[in-house]
Amino acid sequence: MFSINIYLRFALIALFLGGGIVLSFIISFWYSLPLILIGLVLLAGYLLLGTVQSAALLMQGMDFAKVEQRLGLTLSPKLLYSPNRAYYFILKGTIAQQRNDLDAAESWLKKAEALNLPTDNEKAMVQLQLANLAATRDKWTQAKAIFHKIKDYKVTDANLKEQIKQFEKALGQQGQVKAARMMGKQGQMGGFRPGGKRRRPPVK
Repeated sequence: MFSINIYLRFALIALFLGGGIVLSFIISFWYSLPLILIGLVLLAGYLLLGTVQSAALLMQGMDFAKVEQRLGLTLSPKLLYSPNRAYYFILKGTIAQQRNDLDAAESWLKKAEALNLPTDNEKAMVQLQLANLAATRDKWTQAKAIFHKIKDYKVTDANLKEQIKQFEKALGQQGQVKAARMMGKQGQMGGFRPGGKRRRPPVK
């Protein structure tokens, strides 16, 4: 998708709007109208789309500081077009999760979940992140319940499909992890082994 560099957009908005207003005083409003209209279109694009697209590109490089800085250039998430607002919340949630701020991550992702996401890919992506968040907190029952919702979505993105597959595998191994933990605890108790015999004290 075509995207204008955010700083270039700011410069063009100032140039066309500012130049158009000045020109309307010097010459005529009708001569300056095309410049003002172009400036308004650029401004509307900024308000409705924000900086989500460029922030998502930066996210591919895993530079979370730059992603957060770019998102900070969005004037207000409330003004964003609904899908872009959802992506804004998803990116904020991802950043918070990477910083281990789990409460903030859940809050952002819940905001994204509450919006009308455009495709099943986006819906599945949010549910997968929420499930992963629950698993991080060792809330496996909650993670399974959230993950179950993903089965209702028709996921077409190959990368997302692979992530779902890997998470499902982790859920399957979770029972084995619990069993290993229980065996470890029993081993630490020592002395009596279930089904075994007590050792007799040495005879002096």
